[in-house]
Amino acid sequence: MDANPTLDQLQVFLAIADSGSFSAAARSLNRAQSVISYTIANLEKQLDVPLFERSGARQPKLTDAGRAMLTDARRIVADLQVMRSRAKSIRQGLEAEVSIAISVMVPTEVLVPELKEFRRQFPTVAINLNLGELGMVMNMVLTGKADIGIGGAPVRQDDLIVAEKIGHSFMLPMAAPDHPLARLGRPLTIADVREETQLVVTDMSGLTAGRDFNVLSYKTWRISDIPTKHQLIKGGLGWGGLPASLVREDIRNGDLVALDLDAYEQGEYPLYALRKAANPPGPAGQWLIDSLGKRLSGCPRHPEFSEILKGNREMEFGTAAE
Repeated sequence: MDANPTLDQLQVFLAIADSGSFSAAARSLNRAQSVISYTIANLEKQLDVPLFERSGARQPKLTDAGRAMLTDARRIVADLQVMRSRAKSIRQGLEAEVSIAISVMVPTEVLVPELKEFRRQFPTVAINLNLGELGMVMNMVLTGKADIGIGGAPVRQDDLIVAEKIGHSFMLPMAAPDHPLARLGRPLTIADVREETQLVVTDMSGLTAGRDFNVLSYKTWRISDIPTKHQLIKGGLGWGGLPASLVREDIRNGDLVALDLDAYEQGEYPLYALRKAANPPGPAGQWLIDSLGKRLSGCPRHPEFSEILKGNREMEFGTAAE
């Protein structure tokens, strides 16, 4: 007879794998440890493969078969959660509230008009809006604090998260006009920036702990958020990357200078709509994703912005420009 594991067996399997022990899984599921052990024994019998190595180890360790089955179990449980959530959405209809986490890489001139239109389209739906950087957007979606996240690519692979690319942005290395790097007046090398203080945003979510992005200087100041970093760079306290959408007026007014630094990766920064696979958006949330996607997909590409900075094109930014 073909194996026919139950949803309960798969959930127990995932609880053990995620918590690291049978006892921790029992506590998280509010069951006796004997019940957890019996459930896994039945699952192994159904599948006819051992899932955990129990002998000689203080904690259960996944076998090769267990690691393979773990991927399948996550997918099956996630798919069922999607089915349940879709049915719930159909029953309940329009959301009472949409909670959204937005990256600072999303231009405010894109966000504000869409929120105004959202209020007109869905006057009964409340908005819970959070702004942040790096892993904060994904973390809020993972923890259920946000229904939708609009930000960069997921900082780690997670089967519970659905990511849909909806636009792009990019970072530019910037400095105040009187900063030593700006006064050099030529293309910069890594040697030029090594001894100059670089301002770097720290990811408060912890999802990118131990990882740095575009950090080229030996001297760094760690900053909690982009707006503070922006002001410190304008004040001449260091150089660093800032979203193009944030600094365009500073460039126009001469308050900041874009550094010609090939070593700084200025490739386009894709923007994604993130959500839990088990929590598909309702009508209002989906409208917001689609509407932001239309605006963000119309942002100028990086080469176009580079031409603007070189003075080869008029500095005309559309409503979705970055």
